Amino acid sequence: MKIAWKKKAAGGGGKKRSLPSPVALNPGLPFDRGEDAPPAAAAGAEAGRASPGSGQVTPTDDHRIKNLADSFRCQGNQLAEDGKYHEAIGKWEAALTLEPKNAVLHEQKAQVLLELGDSWSALKAATQATELQPSWFEAWLTLGRAQLNFGEPDSAIESFDRALKLKADRVAAHRLVKKRRQLEASGLKVADSRYKVGDNVESS
Repeated sequence: MKIAWKKKAAGGGGKKRSLPSPVALNPGLPFDRGEDAPPAAAAGAEAGRASPGSGQVTPTDDHRIKNLADSFRCQGNQLAEDGKYHEAIGKWEAALTLEPKNAVLHEQKAQVLLELGDSWSALKAATQATELQPSWFEAWLTLGRAQLNFGEPDSAIESFDRALKLKADRVAAHRLVKKRRQLEASGLKVADSRYKVGDNVESS
């Protein structure tokens, strides 16, 4: 998808494309909504450069980048709910520039691309989500849908099977957690509820 980076590049020195790090601190990101977030990040970047040190990225920089990515993600979610899929993808791609290893963003992007009929791009985005978070069954479901739409039914079946197995494991884990909480609520420690060798001997 093409993103128009030129609309707000009046003070950007004519750069056509930015690497992930400069984009995180660039006040001229190309979106009309949420304009308050990029200037805040830029102001924080100036403060970071003014602080003494060796120029390493500080925790405040990481926090600022995460907040900016979350802002783009939330804006994209709202746009997707409103049916503005192309605009939503633009916001999510901006967020992915800041957080390229965010599996949720890749999976959401894949779902919207499927709605737009772009099965190939959806397949790539869903694959990225499963590679980043292989234990997330919803990512495998989305991948299976993308593979099915792209004409790969055999691969889709494998992805659906993987998703079902992961979901079954998750349900079983939730049951164990629920049982443990019930035991703790009744005043019985989990360790005390386990069977120990010799228990029957003592009782007999």
